[in-house]
Amino acid sequence: MRESVRLLLIWLGVTSALALVLFGWDKLMAKLRQRRIPEAALLGCAFLGGSAGALLGMALFHHKTRKPLFRRFVPLCLLAHAALLGWAAFAA
Repeated sequence: MRESVRLLLIWLGVTSALALVLFGWDKLMAKLRQRRIPEAALLGCAFLGGSAGALLGMALFHHKTRKPLFRRFVPLCLLAHAALLGWAAFAA
């Protein structure tokens, strides 16, 4: 495996894990009526590579699933990240 692909996989994995934790934490804070994580931070984490974790967090915690922006943006980011990974793996 090329070094660039390996680094990209590590980046996507770490940011996805962070996004999953953020979505879980925000859901817990919502239930406890405590201070929440801004939506911009959740979307930013998804955009910067955490789309897989964000999508998993949305499904696992049933969080932000009724928000149209999240329902459209997170899967689009996941497609973009998959395309980036495919390009990195097959580029000459």
